[in-house]
Amino acid sequence: MALRTRVWGLGKLLLLLCGLTATFLLFALVGMRVAVRAREVQVPDLVGLQADGASQSLAALGLTLRIDPNLRADDRVPAGRIVQQDPTSGSQARRQRTIHVWVSSGPRTTTVPALVGQSERTARMRLTEEGLDVSTTSEFRSPDYPADAVVAQDPAPSSRAPQVSLLLNRAEEATTYVMPDLIGTSGERAAETLRTRGFRVTIVGSQPYARVPPGTVVRQQPSGGFRVAPADPISLEVSR
Repeated sequence: MALRTRVWGLGKLLLLLCGLTATFLLFALVGMRVAVRAREVQVPDLVGLQADGASQSLAALGLTLRIDPNLRADDRVPAGRIVQQDPTSGSQARRQRTIHVWVSSGPRTTTVPALVGQSERTARMRLTEEGLDVSTTSEFRSPDYPADAVVAQDPAPSSRAPQVSLLLNRAEEATTYVMPDLIGTSGERAAETLRTRGFRVTIVGSQPYARVPPGTVVRQQPSGGFRVAPADPISLEVSR
């Protein structure tokens, strides 16, 4: 009986020691976390600030600033202001940590292409491909320039700018006609009729076609139903 009492007492002592050890370890872990957090601060938002202002904000929190020597183009952040930071704002950082920032060089600039003589649609596509925008468009009407064509641009070609202004001619479009279906008709007769209306017609030969009389139109370009202007070329392929 005495032995059992001793064993029971020893067991309780071991349990007590284990409990005390676990409690000590728990408090130690919590204490370490509290100590670490006490040395951490929240990183402020530096985007849009100049380097001097950012450096002062970080110094007040025990942080330091490092400016990357490579500038970054940005359409929204003016030149000379911070455009990106690492770590990001809202992150936790230990005191004395260095915050890495990049400074904006201003909007992206690209060499302006030559646009005079091109249609408005083509000019806008070219600018989009180059990453440029159309700032303004002005219009006038003159028979001396093609309709819907770019007559002038600002800035001039080969300049570097983020935007381009265009001057467009809004003259009336030339008269157009619906291309008739000429398949099966006489090539010479069709060509003569079209030429009297100002069209440029070319007749080309082809392979012989069974049961098709020589000189009969077997193909045409453009096809019937398309709209054509008098200056547009028309090609007729006839049987031999």
